[in-house]
Amino acid sequence: MEKLIIGRSIDVNEEGFMNQFSQWTREIGEALALENNISLSPRHWEVIDYIQKEYKNDSPLSIRKIGKSGVVDIKEFYELFPDAPLKTATKIAGIPKPVSCI
Repeated sequence: MEKLIIGRSIDVNEEGFMNQFSQWTREIGEALALENNISLSPRHWEVIDYIQKEYKNDSPLSIRKIGKSGVVDIKEFYELFPDAPLKTATKIAGIPKPVSCI
């Protein structure tokens, strides 16, 4: 299905996750963050960059893995993305919902 984000038509699934990472831009990430009541800071971007790098390397994501990444610990991850952190962070990062998310 299509969703209009900052004037662009983006292909998303029924949960709002982007189907085509190639459509993602930082501006779209910022718009998705605002939809989730998050104002992105440099720390948010560090986590998003890490998540995207792992996605590009076909490396499965989990909260535990992010907590052990050296980028952010689990407590800070929950502070940065308070409501369903892994789901929210991956949605903002423009990647499909991780298998570890329900």
